[in-house]
Amino acid sequence: MKVKELVEKLGLKILSGESGLERDIDGCYISDLLSDVMGNADAGNIWITLQTHKNVMAVASLKELSCIILVKNLGANEDTLKQSDEEEIPILQTSMTTYEIAGRVYNLLNN
Repeated sequence: MKVKELVEKLGLKILSGESGLERDIDGCYISDLLSDVMGNADAGNIWITLQTHKNVMAVASLKELSCIILVKNLGANEDTLKQSDEEEIPILQTSMTTYEIAGRVYNLLNN
């Protein structure tokens, strides 16, 4: 599945990184600890988090993640959004909680 398909099927809002919507999705990782994501997420994963600062993009780039989904209508600051555009890693937004979006992502990726 491509990031753009995920956006369409889950009604996610694209905050930045639109040029990365063709990235392939190979799984999902959920964590709010940057060190945990650095140690355990795999390339191509979606990252579901409530972290919104610039270091999120550093980790996403390092791990070659497909996109970031921010939960509970959280937004990212301008520096984070700019880096997302530069790295071509989309930052997406949902009003859902982590639990809700995780269940929907799981169903999409496993059906």
